[in-house]
Amino acid sequence: MTENVRIGIVGLGRLGKRHALNLAGSVPGASLIAAASPVEEERRWARDHLPQASSYASLEELLRHDGLDAVWLVTPTSLHVEQIEAALLAGKHVFCEKPLALTLESCDRVLELAEKRPRQVAMIGFTRRFDPAYAMLKERIDAGELGRVYRLHFESHDPIDPHGFFVKFAPTSGGLFLDCGIHDVDLARWMAGNSRAVRVSASGCCHQYPGLAECGDIDTGVGTIEFENGLIATLFISRTSHRGYEATLWANGTLGGMLAGKDIAAPALIAESGNMQHRQGLPDFFARFSDAFLVEAKAFVDALRSGQPSPLTLADAREATRIAIALREAYEGRRTIELD
Repeated sequence: MTENVRIGIVGLGRLGKRHALNLAGSVPGASLIAAASPVEEERRWARDHLPQASSYASLEELLRHDGLDAVWLVTPTSLHVEQIEAALLAGKHVFCEKPLALTLESCDRVLELAEKRPRQVAMIGFTRRFDPAYAMLKERIDAGELGRVYRLHFESHDPIDPHGFFVKFAPTSGGLFLDCGIHDVDLARWMAGNSRAVRVSASGCCHQYPGLAECGDIDTGVGTIEFENGLIATLFISRTSHRGYEATLWANGTLGGMLAGKDIAAPALIAESGNMQHRQGLPDFFARFSDAFLVEAKAFVDALRSGQPSPLTLADAREATRIAIALREAYEGRRTIELD
């Protein structure tokens, strides 16, 4: 594919708008030609901010847009499988935000269909793999600079949302480990050289958002993943940060350690007064990973234009889903789970 990749985006919520603006003007080789949302307010936003893109009320309408090469899905997890399948059956390449699906059976459905269409690229958005700090840490690990890495510790802190925006989506999100923790699960696999996870355990609580308990979800979770190569990954995931958004990774090896993602502030200023220091924390994940979203989009577009496979496979997405579901089940059953 030598010309620009002609993309249609589906879903124009908070994250969808950011993706749309990136694709419209900041991703070399991409042309955003269509946008779809069932919400009239979001379609109005598209008409105002994406004048070059035709707007539609549904994926089905968008798929009929002439000349469309790829579909970019930023929709609820419960819709991912049927929408990916529809796009693939229409002959389009597909990018879809994480996670791939809510169940392993659904993941396998998508993999089976994609295997029958090897010329179409399908990629799930695990943005953190494209973050410069995490990517540099991965390079250092692979180069042996840390020696044999035996421990990874992830922390993901979402700032407190006084409106509890996400609570209404919790019944169909898959829970904290699948909805939020899957980013760190995927990173753990990547940093571990794709060693197979063999054992998980988890615990959690729900104090900041008691409404989550009605659907069995939690606002704070802790998980442990043991890999076949002996590496242990620990995860702390919380929606209760008082200091703003933060995502970090400690890696420890026999020759040294390294910390990625710490002490990022916006703006990068520290004010001093009254014998105290004050700084402004990041407002959300997009502020932390804005560069990574661009690198991720470019990687997808480059794969289409060069005829190369997806830089992140559906099998990767399935395995991350398998581990995240096991973490949720370990929390629910208050037990350690041995993975097949």
